[in-house]
Amino acid sequence: MEIQEYFKEIETSKEYKGYFCKIGDVIATVILGSICGLKNVSQINQWANNKKVSEFLKEKFKIESVPCYYWMLCLLKIIKPESLNKCFTRWVSEMVEEKKEYTIAVDGKSVRSGEKATEGISALHIVSAHIAELGITIGQKSVEGKSNEIPAVENLLNELNISGCLIVADAMHCQKKTAETIVNGAGDYLLCVKDNHPSLKNDIEEYVQDTTLIKTMDCASKTEKNRGRIEKRTAYVTKNISWLTNSHEWKNIVCIGAIHTNFTTKQGVSDGWHYYISSRNLSADDLLVAARSEWSVETMHWMLDVIFEEDFCRIDDRTVIKNLNMLQKLALNLLKSFKIKSNFKKPISKIMFDCLLDSDVLWGIFEN
Repeated sequence: MEIQEYFKEIETSKEYKGYFCKIGDVIATVILGSICGLKNVSQINQWANNKKVSEFLKEKFKIESVPCYYWMLCLLKIIKPESLNKCFTRWVSEMVEEKKEYTIAVDGKSVRSGEKATEGISALHIVSAHIAELGITIGQKSVEGKSNEIPAVENLLNELNISGCLIVADAMHCQKKTAETIVNGAGDYLLCVKDNHPSLKNDIEEYVQDTTLIKTMDCASKTEKNRGRIEKRTAYVTKNISWLTNSHEWKNIVCIGAIHTNFTTKQGVSDGWHYYISSRNLSADDLLVAARSEWSVETMHWMLDVIFEEDFCRIDDRTVIKNLNMLQKLALNLLKSFKIKSNFKKPISKIMFDCLLDSDVLWGIFEN
């Protein structure tokens, strides 16, 4: 299927009949340019208007014409983000194997490029849901400011099919309503507990730090070495929660857990504890894997910043920021899917550079 087919039902805020370029062609061009690692609309436009590239785009992707930079930006401004998000979800659904239990990490990221402190305009905050096992984003929700992240996550989870999935989130989303939303969607939760729920944290902490009780907990350890740093992570889990104060307020809670991290570097040794609650019957080994899955969404955020320099984008139009965020995530999704299917060992950044240098590699992303 051509890229444009996924965006046939795109909606615009102004009437546009495709005088210079079709909306679908602009969207396809931005996705393709992003796959090549181009950082912004200006670079993508310059690349797409190169004679050899434009011939390649026309032959392989049926992109008949590429507008100038100004007009490309104007078209991105009139695309309704809500409409683009629906198209995004439909495309991603084809990348995801149905009826499989995934681990979904949810977290938000502020896009600083749209922030205007002098005018009292806060940064745009975008919450994303990311499948850890596949490394792809399956949905997002944008809000004004980080303070609105909690209800945004609840709304996003309501829109997604999370049946059978384990939802992993940081302490901000350790909320009774969020837990209920997940369970009502036939999913399970693993939520980190910190000082926003002091009594819950203290109860778990006292249990885990008790030298007698900790010996009764399921235990597993893993040690990793990387660039001179040694990290040892030890997980503890118990299903004995009958003593837990107000446990009935957390829907379907069945176990508590803790992870002790120990870091050894040239500077010395440091350690810390993280505490969790879950509605899934986890083992200590399960906790080690699932808790680390939360970093998958952070990795995606890191790539948006490092590869696409999202926080330094000079465009301050919020509609364009939202649309670029989704199209860049689609590019990362396609690259990750290609990497898994083809069993490529190269990092995504190098595959992007290969795509930029060789059009055949770019075409191969869609042939696979």
